[in-house]
Amino acid sequence: MEKKDLRRKSTLEEIRQRFDKDVERFSNLDTGQQTTIDAPLTLELTTSAAFCVKPDAVNLLDIGCGAGNYTLKMLEKVPNLNCTLIDLSLPMLEKAKERVSAVTTGKVETIQMDILQADLPENQYDIVLAAAVLHHLREDQDWETVFHKIYRSLKPGGSFWISDLISHQPEALDQLFTERYGHYLEGLGGVEYRQHVLTYIEAEDSPRSVTYQLELMKKAGFRYTDVLHKNACFAAFGGIK
Repeated sequence: MEKKDLRRKSTLEEIRQRFDKDVERFSNLDTGQQTTIDAPLTLELTTSAAFCVKPDAVNLLDIGCGAGNYTLKMLEKVPNLNCTLIDLSLPMLEKAKERVSAVTTGKVETIQMDILQADLPENQYDIVLAAAVLHHLREDQDWETVFHKIYRSLKPGGSFWISDLISHQPEALDQLFTERYGHYLEGLGGVEYRQHVLTYIEAEDSPRSVTYQLELMKKAGFRYTDVLHKNACFAAFGGIK
């Protein structure tokens, strides 16, 4: 999947429009993330890992925050964090700010912007979370830019955790795991649902392999990297500065 033509993929504006219409569904873990295999588990693992690495964390950055589910789970472990929420969708950001502000006395800042364009402060965050968002990056340079930007934004000892759709290499493995994912989707909603989800993934997403992303972390300067969980086309993993 890493070698496919990216020129026909959905634009950021098209992606934003789709998520603008889906705020309520993504505010509910039972419905908003049902297409993600093991979503509750990866939510728990990434936030637990962030807590273990930095239990005294103060500042959190949630990239592609959606309706705020990952930040809310992080606040269960580290209450009253200062939270910076980034997303393309203004309705998503508004919902996230409403939900997060209700459970933290820390500062809640929202930024409606593509992470590629966002100007992040250096040495600011103890925790950076990115759930189901980086697969919208396209070219190699985009991926490198974002990973280096996140590394610079972290305090020493801070950590960056990803939960996302992934690809595999070689192509034969990618086909194997895509087929397994298709069976999972068919079990959720039948053949038509399977085709619906796989069609919009093909249109919108350009995921990279876990290996590719861990290598980018090392290139950016992360001292430690690890995989928390992997199942078919989904994985949770991260790095520590």
